[in-house]
Amino acid sequence: MNERFAQYSERLKLFWGQMGKKQKIWLGASISGLLLTIILLTIVFTRTEYELAFQNLDATDSAAVMSYLDGNGIPYKLGAGGTSIMVPSAVASKVKVDVGSQGLVQNGSIGFEVFSANSSQLGTTENEFNVIYQNALNGEVQKLLNGLQGVESSKVLINAAEESVFLTPDDTTKASAAIVMKFKPGYRPSQKEIDGYYNLVQATVSDLAIEDITISSPQGELLSSQAGGIGTGNADVVELQFQIQNKYEAELKKNIQQFLGPLVGSDNLVVSVSSSMNFDKKHTEENLVRPLENNNNNGIIVSEETNNTTATGTAGEAGGVAGTGETDIPGYEAANQGNSSSESSSAVRNYEFDRIKNSIQSSPYVLKDLSISIGIEAAQLNDEESRNSIMNYLTTLVRSQLADSGQDVNDDELINKKVSLIARNFAEDAAGAASGGLSTAWVVGIGAAALAVIGGLAFMLVRRRKQAEIEEAIMPEPATKVEYPTLDLESVSNESQARKNLETLAKRKPDEFVNLLRTWLADE
Repeated sequence: MNERFAQYSERLKLFWGQMGKKQKIWLGASISGLLLTIILLTIVFTRTEYELAFQNLDATDSAAVMSYLDGNGIPYKLGAGGTSIMVPSAVASKVKVDVGSQGLVQNGSIGFEVFSANSSQLGTTENEFNVIYQNALNGEVQKLLNGLQGVESSKVLINAAEESVFLTPDDTTKASAAIVMKFKPGYRPSQKEIDGYYNLVQATVSDLAIEDITISSPQGELLSSQAGGIGTGNADVVELQFQIQNKYEAELKKNIQQFLGPLVGSDNLVVSVSSSMNFDKKHTEENLVRPLENNNNNGIIVSEETNNTTATGTAGEAGGVAGTGETDIPGYEAANQGNSSSESSSAVRNYEFDRIKNSIQSSPYVLKDLSISIGIEAAQLNDEESRNSIMNYLTTLVRSQLADSGQDVNDDELINKKVSLIARNFAEDAAGAASGGLSTAWVVGIGAAALAVIGGLAFMLVRRRKQAEIEEAIMPEPATKVEYPTLDLESVSNESQARKNLETLAKRKPDEFVNLLRTWLADE
C-alpha cells in the first residue's frame, strides 16, 4: 500500500514538474473553484428550511407550543418578540394539525372546555362558578370572532344581566358587551360584516340588545346599521353607492390615461379624478289636459243640448194714490193689472280634450360635480400649444359629464376651475431600483455556475495546450540540416557528472534537450 502510494506521489510530482507556470495557475484555480462550488451547493441543499407556523401568539400560547415542540424534539425559531414560531418546512403541516387538535393555541381565551377539564366542581362557591362561566363565555365569543374573515385578534367583555328574586324588573341591570377587534393589515370590513358582528354577539348572550353592544377597533368605533341611523337593510345600498362612485372615477381615469398616454407617455402622466354623485331616486307623475291642435283651442264636441222657452201672463204694476181708502194700508200704493211675456234659451256643449299621463322616474345615479387634476412631466409641455390642447380636451370632457348636473356648463370660468394641469419634474422611483436585487439563493447559484464555467474553460485550455505540445512533438523534421547543441561527454570524468549536465540542460532549455536527443537517435 505504501509502495503504491509512493508511486502515485512520484507520478504526481513528475506531472507537476512537467507543467508550466500558467498551467499550474489554471489548474489550481479550477480545483479551488470546484471545491468552493461543492461547499456552497452542500450548504444550500443541506440547510434546514423553516416555515412560519404560528403568529400573533400571546405569551401563554407561545409557552404551550414551545413545550409541545421541546417534548417532541422538533427544532424551532422564535420571531417578532416571541409572538411567532417557525418550524422546519418538512414537519410544518403535521405540527399545525397536532397543535390545533390539542387546543394549545387559544389566543389567550378560555372557552367552555374549562368545565370538561375540571369536571368536578366540588368546593366551588357560586361566585367562583359565575366568574369561571363568565370567562368561558367571553372566550367562546372571542373564538367565534377570531374565526371570521379578516379578523386578526379580538378582546371580549360581556356583562350578563343580574337575576334575583328580590329585584323587580326595573331594578335589574341589562346585559351589555364591549368588544375590541383588530383586523389584518389592509382589511376594511363592510357594513354588512359589521352588522354580522353585532348579530353574532346578540345571539350568544340572552336579553342583549343591539344598542347595548359596543364594538371598536384601532381605527375607531364600528357602528351597526341600526345604531348608526343607516337603517336595517340599507347597509348594502351604502356599499353599492360607494362602489359605483369608485368605479365611475376609475373608468374616467382609465379613459384619460388611454387618450393622453400615447401623446405624452404613460410614465409621464398622473391622473386624479374626484366626483360627487346624487343617489336620490325620484318618481314624478304628470296628468296633463290640453285642447286639440288646429281646432281653435277647442276639443271635439261629444254632446250638445239647446233649450228655448217662451212665457206670457199678467202682471201688476204699482200706481194710484197711496192709502186713502178706509180699507187701504196707509202709505202703500195700489197696483194696476197688465199683460207680460218672456223668452229664454240655453245651450250646453261637452268637449273631449287630450289627456296625457306621464310617469317619470329619474335615475338614482346623477353626477353632481366633477374635478380633474393631471400631472405631466415638464419636458412634455415645452410649448403653450400643447398645454392649450390638453386643457381643451379636459374642459370638453368635464362639460359632457356635467350636462345633467344642473350647472351652467357654458360658463368657461366655472369649468376652468374644475380642471387643473400641473407640469413638474417627476421624482425618481427608488423602490423600483431596490426591487431589482437578487435573493441569497440566486446569488449562490449564479456564483456556483460562474465557477463551474471558469473551471470548464481552464480544463479546456489545459487540454488544448497539451494537444498543441503533442502535435508539435510529432511534426516531421525539416528538410534542411539543423544544428543542435552538443555535449562533450568525453571530457566528463564520471557518469554522474554527465547525468547532472543532462539534467541541467533539460531543466533550463528543454527544447534544446529534446533536439539533442533526436540528434543522438538519428546518429544511431
